[in-house]
Amino acid sequence: MCGIIGYIGKRSTKEILLDSLELLEYRGYDSAGIALFPGEADAPFVKKVAGRVSKLREITAGDTEEACAGIGHTRWATHGGVSDANAHPHNQGRVTLVHNGIIENYKELIKEYNLKDKLVSETDTEVAAAIMDHFYDGDAEKAIRSTISVLKGTFAFAVLFADQPGKIYAARNVSPIVVAMTEHGAMLASDVAALGVHAKEYAFLPEYHIACLSSKGIVVHDEKKHEVPLQLMTIDWDTSRGGKGGYAFYMEKEIHEQPDAIRDTIMPHIVDGRTTFTAEGIPHSLFRENQNIIVIACGTAMHAGLIGQQLFHTLANIHTDVAVASEFTYTNPVIKPGTLVIAVSQSGETIDTLEAIKYAKKRGAKVLSIVNVKGSTIADNSDYCIYTQAGPEIAVASTKAFTSQISIFYLLAIHTARLNGMLEPEEMKAYLDELMTVPDAIEEILEKKEFVKKMTNKFLHADNAFMIGRGLDYSLLLEGSLKLKEISYVHSEAYASGELKHGTIALITDGVPVVALVTQSLLASKEYSNIREVQSRGASMILITKESLYKDMNIPEDDTFILPEMSDMFMPFPAAVVMQLIAYYTSYTKGFDVDKPRNLAKVVTVE
Repeated sequence: MCGIIGYIGKRSTKEILLDSLELLEYRGYDSAGIALFPGEADAPFVKKVAGRVSKLREITAGDTEEACAGIGHTRWATHGGVSDANAHPHNQGRVTLVHNGIIENYKELIKEYNLKDKLVSETDTEVAAAIMDHFYDGDAEKAIRSTISVLKGTFAFAVLFADQPGKIYAARNVSPIVVAMTEHGAMLASDVAALGVHAKEYAFLPEYHIACLSSKGIVVHDEKKHEVPLQLMTIDWDTSRGGKGGYAFYMEKEIHEQPDAIRDTIMPHIVDGRTTFTAEGIPHSLFRENQNIIVIACGTAMHAGLIGQQLFHTLANIHTDVAVASEFTYTNPVIKPGTLVIAVSQSGETIDTLEAIKYAKKRGAKVLSIVNVKGSTIADNSDYCIYTQAGPEIAVASTKAFTSQISIFYLLAIHTARLNGMLEPEEMKAYLDELMTVPDAIEEILEKKEFVKKMTNKFLHADNAFMIGRGLDYSLLLEGSLKLKEISYVHSEAYASGELKHGTIALITDGVPVVALVTQSLLASKEYSNIREVQSRGASMILITKESLYKDMNIPEDDTFILPEMSDMFMPFPAAVVMQLIAYYTSYTKGFDVDKPRNLAKVVTVE
């Protein structure tokens, strides 16, 4: 859950490292550091500090920019608190390195290699540096292989050796490393987002392979020490992003990018009024032969899976479970012949989801992944992969990735229903036609965002908030509640409305904000009753509904957001954007850093 960068080339190493760390800061921002290696120096010199990359810029402002190589890191703390000493890079003897991941047996290694008196930090990373120095005899690859052979856990390392000033070495297990050649040098990073400013192609470093970057290029050796070619992929994202495009935060920019992200995601899979996944090489048998589906994911991706669950039930009549990936392997999941596992991850690197995939495959399941990053570890470990086309998502709180993921679930459910004879051709075409109108509906929402901003005044001084809905509305509100919690720090809980009277209504008192989402026609009358129940206890209501369901409601227009009129099944799309805006404006108005909420990182690569 950290950002790694490395550079060897003709341009200012320091500036490229700092600029790249700013692009990677969403992966971790407790502390930051760089190691620069001037060609004439005996060893790299390290500057690091607790705090943001902007603070690192300040403390390095007077330093020389002349360096033949350098590595950098932005940290999200796991082992050891947030401090200058615990920040990366770490140096031990002839080794300076940065690390993403967790070394699970670091305490045992401290004892085994008698390192206690050598260490100056509380981190597992410094232990790895000390062991690598222990093994180093001038052969860098040998030292790296010897080190990783005694480590348990996950790691991505970028390493400088004191007697090899013109080289950067890298190795990984689970935690990602990508490499690229540019017109002016060689680079490595934990995320392609840092490379697109400089490169047109990139490659993922395979697990347990070792890369050596130098002025001559990039050389990769496998576990048998054989040189292997890079499997290059095109960078088709605008990773430079042109800043925030005039928006105050990346999250707002990414909310506005949703119409294009959804169009780009769905249109390749709709041809002549029919769904298709032939470009991904997915056979029809995958959808015809599965007897049940298990969706595994975490956080926002899991909420997308909950919507997918209802779509598979409604359209395809296929039993579907949704499992929290971090719990999946520990709950003895039932995986029978004909089980299809659908894994969902924006980054394609979520460690809990990856481990769940490996477990499912050992039990004989086929795995289809929905990810946003080409060549990512989850994609590589899946039988089949469908890529969303959301582009780089920089804000920690996911927005366009979420709506792109649920758009894939709509396509999959329609596709499965068609292949299994549950939909007539004209029904399928009607569903796909409406799906293609979703971007326009979202654009209508965005035109009325200032009205959403006014409604968020109810949350500015609230300690608690509740959200109630039924069916698809409830699934969507779980995501809306998460958004409000993670970026505005308002304690928020979403409940299936019928559950209120089974205990939760005891928490409804005068002035407590309650969001009611009412978009499902068959459930509207029951939802109205639940709204009246919380109103009678003094709740401060916000209603989100569509015009056809607004009748007879006793909620003022100023507290009601009217969604674009769509059929019930497609209402999660416009409702999702309203919930994102509620969270965004609450956080923005309270003066928080919307893009980088406390204690959170974008990509979770540690269990």
